[in-house]
Amino acid sequence: MQKLFFSCNFIAVLFLLLKFSYMNNLHRLEHWGDTHHSKWLDIVRVALGIFLCFKAISFLNSISVLQGMHGSTNMSAHSFSALAIGHVIVILQLLGGIFITLGLHTRLVSIVQIPLLVGAFVFLYVSGIPVGFAEVLLSALVLLLLILFIVEGNGPWSYDRLFHEEDKHDRSL
Repeated sequence: MQKLFFSCNFIAVLFLLLKFSYMNNLHRLEHWGDTHHSKWLDIVRVALGIFLCFKAISFLNSISVLQGMHGSTNMSAHSFSALAIGHVIVILQLLGGIFITLGLHTRLVSIVQIPLLVGAFVFLYVSGIPVGFAEVLLSALVLLLLILFIVEGNGPWSYDRLFHEEDKHDRSL
């Protein structure tokens, strides 16, 4: 019994050390990204956000094609759930593109966009809609840019930075 208690305490202490180490590294990475963000990356961030909005609308067209292939009169539960998931992906990707364009919570939105990007790609592949090599290459580039903005954050030309500076100004008064 005492061995079990000791091993549980050891695991709990190990977990806490890993958690604090992880959080410390995460805060260090976030600070580095905030202090080393170039202004040209904000232009790339805005272009990525606009591109994500464009791809969300394009993905919505693909869903319409898929719905037309199934027919609207006889829809099974599986095809209905696939279409519902597809519409959720479109809405979240469109909102994410808007948030990334404006620079609102860019790190969080980029983290959310990664599974959506993978899910949209898998959805198109499984549904039988042809996906070319250029589309795969473009998806890989968008994935790399999302990872970059998880590290880099919003940048100097963003609404988050604007709101943060206004808060500092209000506190000094």
